[in-house]
Amino acid sequence: MTTIQAIEAIGIDPTICSGRPYLVGTTGTVADVAMVQLYHSPGADGSTEWYGLSLPPIYAALAYSYAHKPEIDEQVRTPIRCAETLKEQRIGSANPLLSR
Repeated sequence: MTTIQAIEAIGIDPTICSGRPYLVGTTGTVADVAMVQLYHSPGADGSTEWYGLSLPPIYAALAYSYAHKPEIDEQVRTPIRCAETLKEQRIGSANPLLSR
């Protein structure tokens, strides 16, 4: 008899993290973990330090991100596009004269 185990480390709730997949017990999203892996390359062990979590939820987030790659990639790209737009508009610059 085969027993199938479900990893219950990833939650999806419309009232938490705007409905994006998140690590249960935290406010970190799967996209956050994916972004750390893409841009900071610390590996899973480095992500445990980054988020103060153990390896199982980090691996769960990475597994989820690979299984739902198009969705998570879009969640990673959205804040990057927003930041680029704000940079182009020079919004948030401490001294607009210096940013020209």
